[in-house]
Amino acid sequence: MAICLTIHSNAQQTNTCVCCTDKHEQFNFWLGHWDVYDTTGKKVGENLIEFIEGGCGLRENWTSNTQTGTSNNYYDPADSSWNQLWIDNVGTILKLKGNYSNNRMTLTSDPVKGIKVPFYYNQITWDKNKDGTVTQTWDVRGSMDQLLQRAFKGIYKLKPKTIMSEKGSANKSTK
Repeated sequence: MAICLTIHSNAQQTNTCVCCTDKHEQFNFWLGHWDVYDTTGKKVGENLIEFIEGGCGLRENWTSNTQTGTSNNYYDPADSSWNQLWIDNVGTILKLKGNYSNNRMTLTSDPVKGIKVPFYYNQITWDKNKDGTVTQTWDVRGSMDQLLQRAFKGIYKLKPKTIMSEKGSANKSTK
C-alpha cells in the first residue's frame, strides 16, 4: 500500500505545470494566427504566436513580403520580467526586457551606441484592445526618452478559424 501511495504522489508532482501562473499568462493575449495591418488598413504580414515548452514561453513566427523573423518570449521569475529574443532574415537582433501592466506589454532593449545620437534604445509595446485586436508599436527612443523614429505600428486581427467537417472539407467560420 505504501508503494502505491509513493508512486501516485510522484506522478502528481511530475504532472504539475511549473509555468501555470498569472505572471506566465500575461502575454497570452498575443497567442493566435494573425493578419497584421498598418494604420491605413493595408495588410503588411502574418504572425503566428504559439506556446512553446509546455506553456513556459511563446514563439513568434513573422512573415511579410520582405522579411521573416522569429522571437522567443518568456517570463523570468528570477527578476519578475518578460524577455524577448528576436532574430530575422535581414540581420536584426533584438534583446528586450520589460513588464505587463494595464493591458499592455512593454519591452525595452538595453541602450545602443548611436551615430547621430549618443545612444538610443528600442521599445516595443503590445496593447490588448477591447475588440480582440492587438496593436504593436515599435519605437526608437533617445537618451531623454524622446521619440526618434517609429519603426513599426501594426494592428493584429485574428485570422478566421478553419473548421474541418466530418468529410474533411474546410469551412470558414467567423471566429
